[in-house]
Amino acid sequence: MKIALDAMGGDNAPVETIKGAMMALEEIEGLELVLVGKKEIIEEELSKYSINKDKIEIVDAREIVLMTDEPVSAIKTKKDSSMNRTLELVKEGKVDASVSAGNTGALIAASQLRLKRIKGVLRPAIATMFPNKKGNMLMLDVGATADCKPDFLNQYAMMGSKYVELLMGKKNPTVGLLNIGTEEGKGNEITREAYELLKNNKRINFRGSIESTDMLNGDTDVVVTDGFTGNMVLKTSEGIAKFMLSSIKEEIGKSFIYKIGALLLKPALKNIVRKMDSSEYGGAIFLGLNGLSIKAHGNSDSTAIKNAIKVANRFAEMKFIDELKNIIDIQDKEIKL
Repeated sequence: MKIALDAMGGDNAPVETIKGAMMALEEIEGLELVLVGKKEIIEEELSKYSINKDKIEIVDAREIVLMTDEPVSAIKTKKDSSMNRTLELVKEGKVDASVSAGNTGALIAASQLRLKRIKGVLRPAIATMFPNKKGNMLMLDVGATADCKPDFLNQYAMMGSKYVELLMGKKNPTVGLLNIGTEEGKGNEITREAYELLKNNKRINFRGSIESTDMLNGDTDVVVTDGFTGNMVLKTSEGIAKFMLSSIKEEIGKSFIYKIGALLLKPALKNIVRKMDSSEYGGAIFLGLNGLSIKAHGNSDSTAIKNAIKVANRFAEMKFIDELKNIIDIQDKEIKL
């Protein structure tokens, strides 16, 4: 597989993006990378590594979409940006997937503009993994489409189910609708209408509404919601995780006894930290586009970049876009009938 990496995207680029790329090449058999960005800067970073660079290609791009840029304006005015050029490689079929840790809003706009939606897809969604008590779950949308219609959520459920089936190996994954209560009839007009669509959708394993307090109990594999709510849940979860970890560290430092206890609990604490670390889950995918665009976290370190490349490689190997086209085509035929 050949993956394009926006080498200049993200808070820690290009140092961490290049390092992550080198780590990915060492771990993924058959991987080829196209590093997109200012050629001289990329070459300078690559000179630090002794790895065989035969599987690395550099595409020169003279502009950078900054994290502070206004998304749509940046995509339109910075046509020679590393982000734009990375996605053009996917569109042109020169690579199998792309990865960027750059400006999220800009990447959403650029991905939709360059790759277009799969025919029949109503709106794209950003799908991301969450840890839970029994492993992982998928949540979508977490920011692509703020104002959703019931039909969008119904389609998200099908695309998310296919993701979990292929990438996580779960047959007939359970689907839950994020809501303010579990009883049928709860929520606003959109969630009530979406509930009826999901309940009658024979192509998914819908288990009803789910409250945010129960999201992480491990009983639901796919959680669907609108992009506004999903993004709020995602950012709140990240904030709580950081707060909890910093509070634990602060409390441990207050007492010698606490430090002894922490030493004994070190393996368990490390496992908890690993589960809560977003870098372990790689990137989020823009579901519904006619090409693979993977979004890594803006502050991604080398490990997160490596894992995002791994995710992109797995999607490409499984021909995930073709799988989505199949389920959307089937849905269209069912609607016409």
